[in-house]
Amino acid sequence: MAVRGAVPEVIWARPERTGRGPKPAYTRDDIAAAAVRIADAQGLDGVSMRHVAAELGCGTMSLYNYVPRKEDLYELMMDAVSAEHEPWEPSGDWRGDLLRVAHDTRALMHRHPWVPRLMSPVYGFSPHALRYLEHCLACLDPLEASYGTKLELVGMLNGVVTAYVRNELDTAERVRALPWSEDEENAARSAYLGGRIASGVYPRMAAAFAEDAGPIDLEAVFQRALERVLDSFDPGRGSR
Repeated sequence: MAVRGAVPEVIWARPERTGRGPKPAYTRDDIAAAAVRIADAQGLDGVSMRHVAAELGCGTMSLYNYVPRKEDLYELMMDAVSAEHEPWEPSGDWRGDLLRVAHDTRALMHRHPWVPRLMSPVYGFSPHALRYLEHCLACLDPLEASYGTKLELVGMLNGVVTAYVRNELDTAERVRALPWSEDEENAARSAYLGGRIASGVYPRMAAAFAEDAGPIDLEAVFQRALERVLDSFDPGRGSR
């Protein structure tokens, strides 16, 4: 619910700490690091102003002097993990470079499983996120396209990575909660599915399984998904 009289504010345009008094006891980096530690250990739902204050050893109300809103805390956290995208010298092969960025992003999301929940353009313009975008655009220098098109490509690639990793994480979480082994689960589901396919009610699915009965190479699927996004922006392979 909107607060009457409130005005939009970007935390990066604020001084590190409001008000007068002694030198601030904590930096934004300190606060972000504490919140990231909590999220890595407990998940995003474990992050609260109270928990972060306790991690830092200060009072909850004191923390509000540094971070006015929980949404600002999320923005600090996303900026902190964005710092893990260390820029490297582009090779001149924009496809290869963007594939490297995508795989790096996937690895980052597995290190911080809460990140896919916060992937949003709202958190995309912090200092380290801007550095990441600038690096992606540098990788795309050889591609003859407008900057708007290039940013769209980066956004689509990030969307594929985020959706894929979110599915990986959700699947892993579900497997951990099973009262039986993953192999037993897969065997039961395969037996049921095989019976339904053999019934003749689903001829197209039967044809699909006849072509390739599996198992599915999920790494190859991920790579193909990335390549197809790149193909759609590559003048030599697709259309823009």
